[in-house]
Amino acid sequence: MDADLEKHVKKTGTLTVGIVCKDGIVLAADNRQTYASGNGIAYFAGTAEKIHAINDRILATTAGTASDSRRTLKLIGAEIKLKELKSKTEVTMKEASSLISNMLFQNIRQPSMIPSIAHFLVAGYDKVEGNSLYEVSPDGYLQKIETYEATGAPFESNAIFDVEYHKDMSIEEAIKLSEKVFKSTRGRQPGVGDGWDIYVIKNNSIEKVSGQKIVSELVDKE
Repeated sequence: MDADLEKHVKKTGTLTVGIVCKDGIVLAADNRQTYASGNGIAYFAGTAEKIHAINDRILATTAGTASDSRRTLKLIGAEIKLKELKSKTEVTMKEASSLISNMLFQNIRQPSMIPSIAHFLVAGYDKVEGNSLYEVSPDGYLQKIETYEATGAPFESNAIFDVEYHKDMSIEEAIKLSEKVFKSTRGRQPGVGDGWDIYVIKNNSIEKVSGQKIVSELVDKE
């Protein structure tokens, strides 16, 4: 990140992960929202779900600036619906991810005092590829993920993935791995916490399998 961009963008942290399994895809994200001060300190700004439906076949995780992320997904949802109505065919995962990639490529290169920063993991299914997972970086870089990917706060989580992930991992194993990654990362990243949502994509369906929140309370000392 160059000096001019770094003046306006502070890494406040979040955690979104996508895991490709032998029988589907696990998509998960934390719930903590933060904003940054001028000196780079992150402040808590409430909670929110960071996994959003683009349509009934495609999900996307959000990392980066909340307004940029939500605006991008709203526009992409409309573009996909319009394209499908015109062509009378379903948009594929690759096409949907490419649309997001093109939009981010253009957005971040528009002259602005506050650059558009949005980072997505896009997961879903279609008749061409079946289940698939893509990453779209803030600069518009697009890649298909064949194993796993973490965005926002990847360093702590990648160390666990490197050791414990394997290509024949089941959905159940991937869910447990994602929970382990969340528990370890929230202890080291102040921008990660408050809750953890998990979705599963398999057999031409999308299901939310877990939505947990962390509750803090005062108890008497023994």
